[in-house]
Amino acid sequence: MDVVRFEDVSFSYGEKPVLEHVSFGVQADEFFALIGPNAGGKSTVLKLLLGLLAPDSGRIRVFGGAPEAARTRIGYVPQHAEFSGRFPISVHDMVMLGRLGCGRALGGFNRYDRRRVAEVLDVVRIADIAAQPLGTLSGGQLQRALIARALVSDPELLVLDEPTANIDVRAEEDLFSLLREFRAHMTIIVVSHDVAFISGYVDRVGCLNRTLVCHGTEDINSRSIEELYGAPVKRIDHAH
Repeated sequence: MDVVRFEDVSFSYGEKPVLEHVSFGVQADEFFALIGPNAGGKSTVLKLLLGLLAPDSGRIRVFGGAPEAARTRIGYVPQHAEFSGRFPISVHDMVMLGRLGCGRALGGFNRYDRRRVAEVLDVVRIADIAAQPLGTLSGGQLQRALIARALVSDPELLVLDEPTANIDVRAEEDLFSLLREFRAHMTIIVVSHDVAFISGYVDRVGCLNRTLVCHGTEDINSRSIEELYGAPVKRIDHAH
């Protein structure tokens, strides 16, 4: 059974169609990437998957049920997360917020919550900056902290919306290497603009521009990208 299944899904914002007859599935423990141009519908797909929007037509299933019923099984890393440098919260405390709703309905965090935060901070390799204020972090450190906040709830599905938008190439490579380690025990869906880079890490790519076509990573080439973006492209080989 697919973890995520879209069946002939269409969606519009008012009179503006955003998605048209989108169908795809994501299997358990798969690392799936969603790519496409701006305003192509990528973030809308994630909002539908999370149950924040309802499709105009078609059906969406997450873990076999309605998306809104699966929210506690999903870890989400948003596209834009801006924090004031004066906001008085540390990395540790921000990650701890990911445990809200995971334990007791009343009362503070317990010993298990604190242990999970410590474990996850170590897993994403930011335990050494746990006491730092969020406003002092680099882009790569902040992304790791946001991923830690999503992971600390022990999700079965991790969803990331443009996780590398504001970090440099080295941090991007480190981040995707880290994500690849997680795929052994969870399903990952990532929205990304960097087509060439992600193809070395993910299992399958969904090309979305109102409609969607899925490819194996070996099938991504200049022609498929030109069809997706509607303009000629040149591929550049990066050697490091």
